[in-house]
Order: sequence, then structure tokens, then C-alpha cells
Amino acid sequence: MSRIRDRTEDLKDAVRQTALSLGYNESKLAAVLASFIIHKPRQRSAFTKAALKTLESIETLEQFMLKHRKDYVDLHRTTEQERDSIEHEVSTFIKACQEQIDILKNSINNEEANSKGWLGVKADATNADTIAHKHGVVLILSERLHSVTTQFDQLRAIRFQDAINKAMPRRKLQRKANSNSVDTSKSSTSELKEPDEFQPDRLRVQQQLLDDETRALQVELTSLLDAVQETETKMVEMSALNHLMSTHVLQQAQQIEVLYDQAVEATKNVELGNKELNQAIQRNSSSRTFLMLFLFVLTFSILFLDWYS
Repeated sequence: MSRIRDRTEDLKDAVRQTALSLGYNESKLAAVLASFIIHKPRQRSAFTKAALKTLESIETLEQFMLKHRKDYVDLHRTTEQERDSIEHEVSTFIKACQEQIDILKNSINNEEANSKGWLGVKADATNADTIAHKHGVVLILSERLHSVTTQFDQLRAIRFQDAINKAMPRRKLQRKANSNSVDTSKSSTSELKEPDEFQPDRLRVQQQLLDDETRALQVELTSLLDAVQETETKMVEMSALNHLMSTHVLQQAQQIEVLYDQAVEATKNVELGNKELNQAIQRNSSSRTFLMLFLFVLTFSILFLDWYS
């Protein structure tokens, strides 16, 4: 059995001599060889850059929520204005991320519309796979944003529930205070009955004014408390509806993905049908040519036999 000889060095020498004969110097040749060993990173597309930027924004939003979670939930750590500021910043973050996702969706729709050929059939299967991949990227970003918004909705529900729990005993105390003020007014009325013997008309008018002002204040405070409680209840309901709407949006995104898969499959079926139609047309034309040739040969044979007989 013959011994195998390693001729890698001979190949390198041959490549070097050929490169030098073509005008390559040593530095240029070393740069070319290094480019074969260390490949340059691929240039990212505009869609990839925008998707990565959106992902970074969502991660920044999630880190911001984790950082200010205790400040937002605990009523003793921050004031109402600071919690409102945190909520405003989170809402601005979410709106910006959603706008970026909408821009990505619009770019995909434009690319998909431009890639369609005649009768809405896609001309390139590779482009269809790329568009499907981009739809998947947008769906992943939407799900990630939905998870972050769900966490924030839970924090908001906890804050509103704490506000309602804090407002309920305050309302009870104010009702007790109102009842005490009514008792005080009654006692003061009874104490003022003795001087009424000297100035009955004047004291009666003052007492009537005090009673009217007390009743007006009680009615105003009661209406304000009812309005505050109703507003807090509506805010909690709005938070729940917002969470429900985000859940439905995620479900719609999943349904859209299913519809897109079905549309891609239907497009492939249409392409296969067009190919089958083209093959059927070719077979029909070839069979027609064969039939005409057969009739011509048969007619010529009959005429030849008639002439021969």
C-alpha cells in the first residue's frame, strides 16, 4: 500500500506564485488569505436593524418597570405625582414600541405587495420564505410587548385597588364626622334656646343659616365622595378592559399568522395548478398534432391502396 503524501505546502506555493505572477504583492496576498480565514460580518438589512432596535426598546421598558416596581406599588415610598410620572413614562414607552412594530408590519406588507407577480402569484419562493420569517419576527416582538404590558396592567390594578381600599375607610370616617357635626349643631341649638327669650328673631335667623350651610356642606361632601369612588371604580374597570383588549389583540395576531400560513399554502397550490394546466396544454397540443399526422397518413394510405388496386 502506497504511502499518502501531504502536498498542502505545494498547493500554497503554487497559489502564491500564481498570485505574484498576476501582480499581487505580499501585503495584498496576505490580506486576501486573511479574508478567506476571517470572514467579514454580513451587513444587516434595514428590517433587522429596526427589529433589533424595537427589541432593545422593549427590554429597556422591562428593566424600567422592574426598577420602579416597588416605587409604583408601595404607597409609602413615593407620592401620587411620582407614580403618575412613572405611569406616563411607561405608557410613552409602550406607545413608541407599538409604533415601531406597526412600521415593521407596514414594511412587510409593502414588500409582500411588491413581490407578487401576475394574478397575485408570488414569483420567488425564497422571497416568500423571507416574508414569512419577517412575519414571525413581528409576532415575537408583539408577544414580548404584550407580556410587558400585561405586567404593567397588573401593577396598575394593584395601585387602583389600594386606592379604593384607602378611600373606603376615609368615607366612613367622614360620614361619622358629618353625624357628629349634626349632633353638635343640635346641641348648640338646644343651648341657644335660653337666650332666645331675649333675641328670638335674630338667633332664629342665624340658626337657620347655620343649618342650611351644614346641610349644603354635607350634600356637597357626599356627592364628592360618590364621584371619587365612581371614578376609582371606572379606572379599575378601564384597566381590566385594557388588559382584555391586549389579550384579544394577541389572539388576533395568532389568527393572522394562521391565515398567513393558509394563504402561503393556497399560493403554492395555485402555482402547482398553473403548472398542471401548462402541462395539460402541452399534452393537448402534442396529441392534436399526432392525431392530425395519423389522419394524414391514413388518408394517404387509403389513396395509395385505391390507386394500386
